[in-house]
Amino acid sequence: MKKNYDILVIGSGLGGLVSALILAKEGLKVCVLEKNNQYGGNLQTFSRDKLIFDTGVHYIGGLSEGQNLRQFFSYLEIIDGLELQKMDENGYDKITFENDDVEYPHAQGYANFVKQLAVYFPEEKENLENYCEEIQRVCNSFPRYNVVGKDNYSEEILHLNTKRLLESITSNEKLQAVLLGSNFLYGGDSENIPFYIHALTVNSYIQSAYKCIKGGSQISKILIKKLREYGAEVYKHAEVSEMIFSEDNVLTSVKTKSGKEYTAKKFISNIEIRSVIRLIGEKRLKKTFLNRVLSWEPVSSCFSVYLVLKPNTVPNFNYNIFHYSSKELVWNAFHYKKENWPETYMLSSTPSKPHGEFAESLTAISYMNFDEVEDWQNTINTIAFEQERGDAYEKFKTEKAEKMIDALEKKIPSLRNSIKNIYTSSPLSYRDYIGSFEGNMYGYIKTSENPLKTMVSPRTKIDNLFLTGQSVNMHGILGCTIGAFNTCAEILGKEVIDERLTQMINKNNGKKGK
Repeated sequence: MKKNYDILVIGSGLGGLVSALILAKEGLKVCVLEKNNQYGGNLQTFSRDKLIFDTGVHYIGGLSEGQNLRQFFSYLEIIDGLELQKMDENGYDKITFENDDVEYPHAQGYANFVKQLAVYFPEEKENLENYCEEIQRVCNSFPRYNVVGKDNYSEEILHLNTKRLLESITSNEKLQAVLLGSNFLYGGDSENIPFYIHALTVNSYIQSAYKCIKGGSQISKILIKKLREYGAEVYKHAEVSEMIFSEDNVLTSVKTKSGKEYTAKKFISNIEIRSVIRLIGEKRLKKTFLNRVLSWEPVSSCFSVYLVLKPNTVPNFNYNIFHYSSKELVWNAFHYKKENWPETYMLSSTPSKPHGEFAESLTAISYMNFDEVEDWQNTINTIAFEQERGDAYEKFKTEKAEKMIDALEKKIPSLRNSIKNIYTSSPLSYRDYIGSFEGNMYGYIKTSENPLKTMVSPRTKIDNLFLTGQSVNMHGILGCTIGAFNTCAEILGKEVIDERLTQMINKNNGKKGK
C-alpha cells in the first residue's frame, strides 16, 4: 500500500529532522524515513554500564540568549526542553602540547578569550583582538549566520586561507598553534582549509559553550516529539533502497528494503551524497556533476575510546582537552604515523551524578584513516544486523585502546588503576551507524584554492529532490541547522523563511521588553 505525503525526508540526521519540522510547522504532510534503530545521525548516543556516551556531539555553541543557534532552536520550539550545562567560561577548550605544562585556554566571550590567552601571550593582545574581529567579520558575511538578512557571500571570503590568514595576524608560531588547537572539530587540515570553516566552527563556541546533559540524542528526541505534535510521521528500520521516477524524470516515490512504497510531491535527502547518487542512478545526472562529487576526498575518520571509571578516582573537568605531540602537528594532524598513534587526541569527561567533582567516564578521540580497518570493510555491524569481525579486529581495537591509555597517562598519571571498563568505536562504527562515506567525521575536505568544488546547492537537477546535511552543507550542529533552513527556503521561498524567523525574533524581543 502506497502512502502519500507533501514532503518525504530520507534520513533522520539533524539536517533532515530540522527540515522536516520547519515544513511540518507550515502545515505540510511530512514523513521521515530512517534506516537505523536510532534516530539522529551524529546525535546518536549509546549506553554502557548504565552510562550514556555521545558518538558525535560533545558540546554545542551559540545557545545563550540572543545567539544564533538559540534563535533557530527557539523557532523549532525545542530550546526549553534541552538539558544543558555551561562549560568553563575561562576555558571551555584547553590546548596542550607534549613537553609544555601549560594548558592554553579558549575562553567564552571575545574580551574574555583575549584576556585569558593574553596571560600567556601578553605581547599578542592586539593580535588576539584582531583575530576575534576577523572571525566575526567572516561569520557575518554568511547568509543566515545571523538568522535573517544577507542573501549571499562574497567569493573573496571563500578563498581566504587559514594558514596565510593566521600568519598575517601573528608571527608567533605557538600562538598560531593554540588558535588552531581545536581544529579536530572540522577535520584538521589547517594548511589548505578555507578560513571560513575555521571561523564558523570556533566562533559560536567563543560566544557560548554548553554540554548536553544526558547526551546529544536529546536534541533528536525533542525534534521527533515536536514533529509528531505537528502531525508528521517518523519511521525507523525503513531504509530506502529504490527511487522511482516518472518518464519525465520526476521523482514520484521511494521503496524501502521491506517493500513499502512512499509517494510524495517533494523529497529531501539527508543521507550521504554518494548514497543519493546510487539511488538516483548515475545516468540521470550530468557527468560533470558526477565526476566532481566522486572526486571529493572525505575528511578523516576517527577512533574513540570510552572509559568507564571507578567511583571517585579521577577529578572531573568542565572543558575539552585538545592535545598534540608537537605544535607543528596542529597544521595537519590527520597525517599521522601509525607507529606514533595517537599523535593528537580530544579528551572530555562526564561528571558523576552523586559526586560532581569526580568524573564517571572519559571519552578520548583521535584521527584514524579508513585504510586501517580495510581488512574488515565488507562486514556490517548495526543493532539490527551484525556480522562477526573476528579475533583480529578485537585485537586491533584492544591494541589501539592501550596506546590511547598510554598517551592519556602522561596527562592523568595512573589512569589505568581508575578504569572499570573500556569500550571503543572505529571508522567502521561511524560508517555503519552514521552512514558517512568511509566513516568520515565531517563530510568532505574543503580547500581555499577551489572552495566551490565541494559546494552543492540544496536544489538538484531533479526538480522535486532537495539535499541537506553535512555532506552537502557545513557540518556541526549549527552548520546542519542553517543548511536545513536554506534547504527549506528553496522549497517554501526565502521570503517565507525570513518572515517566520523575523516574527519569532520580534516576539522574543517583545517578551524581553516587558
